[in-house]
Parts: sequence; C-alpha cells; structure tokens
Amino acid sequence: MVFYKIVITFSLISLIVGCTTAGPYITNISSDGANGLNIEKCKVEFNMLLGVINTGDCINSSINLTSS
Repeated sequence: MVFYKIVITFSLISLIVGCTTAGPYITNISSDGANGLNIEKCKVEFNMLLGVINTGDCINSSINLTSS
C-alpha cells in the first residue's frame, strides 16, 4: 500500500515540475515585398522549473495575395 502512495506522489510531482509544449503558434507575420505574406509558426515550450519560455521547431510558409 505504501509503495502505491509513493508511486502516485512521484507521478504527481513529475507532472507539476515538467515542461509543457504547445503549438504550433504563429510567431511572426511579415510582408514578402511581392504582394504576399511570410508566416512563421513555432512550437512554444514553458519550463515551469526555470520559468523560461522557449520556441523551436519553426516552419515558414508563404501566402500570395491577389485582388479580385
């Protein structure tokens, strides 16, 4: 019985202390200078232990805008 309490306690602590990852979120939108947009999407990670937010695994996309 004591073993299960210890396992549950360590499991809860690891969930609270660990990192959380979200995304991908749009982190930057800019003009490409040729009637289009450059869009950057990155994953966002929050480390609760250090209180630091990091971005990584970025993907760049281009969208061409036309007028009708």
